[in-house]
Amino acid sequence: MRVLPTELPDVLILEPTVHRDARGFFLETYQAERFAKAGISAPFVQDNHSRSARGVLRGLHAQRRTPQGKLVRAVLGEIWDVAVDIRPGSATYGRWTGVTLDAASCRQLWIPPGFLHGFCVMSEWAEIEYKCTAPYDRDDEIGVVWNDPDIGIAWPIKDPALSPKDAALPRLSALRS
Repeated sequence: MRVLPTELPDVLILEPTVHRDARGFFLETYQAERFAKAGISAPFVQDNHSRSARGVLRGLHAQRRTPQGKLVRAVLGEIWDVAVDIRPGSATYGRWTGVTLDAASCRQLWIPPGFLHGFCVMSEWAEIEYKCTAPYDRDDEIGVVWNDPDIGIAWPIKDPALSPKDAALPRLSALRS
């Protein structure tokens, strides 16, 4: 497994070793010892699976009291995945990084606790799976609107399909108070 840094400390791109032949492929999507060597040692307690159509944008989401670390991968199609640092006192607070994840490359993105997460779908359909380090808690969920000019994410789509909840999320400045 190759571990590649991003612009944000602790957010990592993971490129697993994929064994391919005429029958298909095999890879390890998670192996505790290898991940610990890469600095990812938090236990995973929940797996999620999401399916979305082209142009759907989900996010930006996090949890305040029980932040979730997320290990994200596309199992079908292609997404553009984003992490935004909202760790209080962080030197990179409010900065973002984005990476393409697709089923063909099998790359994964590690987003540690303390980051907003969102993605948009670039292929006709995309399915993503992500492992979480804390259970989902609806009452603890926070979010920021996808196009907050204070963050300035360069999304590769202009008019995404949003849930009503995501369309009504506040700007990052509202989280600080």
